[in-house]
Amino acid sequence: MITIAVDCMGGDVGPAVTLPACEAFLASHPQAQVLLIGKPETFAAWPQVTNNVRCRVVPASEVVAMDDPVEVALRRKKDSSMRVAIQQIKDGAAQAVVSAGNTGALMAIARYVLKTLDGIDRPAIATQLPNARGGATTVLDLGANVDCTAEHLLQFAVMGSALVAATTGRNEPSVGLLNVGEELIKGSEVIKKAGVLLRNASNTGDLNFFGNVEGDDVFKGSTDLVVCDGFVGNVALKASEGLASMIGGFIREEFSRNIFRKMAAIVAYPVLSSFKKRVDHRRYNGAALLGLRGLVFKSHGSADAFAFEQALSRAYDAAHHGLLDNVQKRIAHAAPLLSAAATASEFKSIPTI
Repeated sequence: MITIAVDCMGGDVGPAVTLPACEAFLASHPQAQVLLIGKPETFAAWPQVTNNVRCRVVPASEVVAMDDPVEVALRRKKDSSMRVAIQQIKDGAAQAVVSAGNTGALMAIARYVLKTLDGIDRPAIATQLPNARGGATTVLDLGANVDCTAEHLLQFAVMGSALVAATTGRNEPSVGLLNVGEELIKGSEVIKKAGVLLRNASNTGDLNFFGNVEGDDVFKGSTDLVVCDGFVGNVALKASEGLASMIGGFIREEFSRNIFRKMAAIVAYPVLSSFKKRVDHRRYNGAALLGLRGLVFKSHGSADAFAFEQALSRAYDAAHHGLLDNVQKRIAHAAPLLSAAATASEFKSIPTI
């Protein structure tokens, strides 16, 4: 049995989304059980969930609001559903945690409670974006680190490779470095240096580095994994979500026009519907916070029950396939390279007189 701790109070809606999602998740995953974290009185209206033998309520008296500053969430709300949920991993009561709450607070609390893995400076957020090959491209970072060094991008590549290997079965997933062009001479100094580090990692067998990729390669599926800083990654994520919404709006609009447009839309509906489903960002909900001593997954704050269920399934799959062990092994194998890169960076930062 794999146990998932669920922050039932997080997100824009809270229990009205998280509890139905838990019910559906348990129905489709007979080897899973969940810890429902939140205010006990909120669970009274959901006996069909709480009475499930594979559910257990863990009380928490506080809630981290979506607009709470990180300082408030970390220092003042020590009995929040988010923090209690993360504590379940620390205590060994759960193998993974899922929350739709405040991203900054989730990252800060998870890092404080669980700590980062040896050899990792900063955790990163990774998720999948649909591609033209019918699958998905894993991208990181998606917003946890707006400003990154070349060494951070190397760490992201190692962790991301472990994620793809654990969840897809590809032992040597291809890694692309997001840039403004494929040529080695293009990009900022950070990107150029990151390219050197990634090529070195490829030479030592720590990575399967494809080379520089451009924005359209994410959706072409040119590589299994794309590495970038959090600013660029978050823009790509929001753009893909916007595309899915636009397609849905287009289909609805065509059905509301005159009779001839409606007839044409009916004929094209199976194709349009299939394409809409493929790019539906809800199917890819559930971003992994990589680099922590535990599995933490972030759901979109505005997720509906279907999307939150996908996040639960993603966390379950990660635990089932031993993602944390996979990340640790790859980091340990790449330790000499990571250490050398960090030392070189520190040496370069020493001012000269």
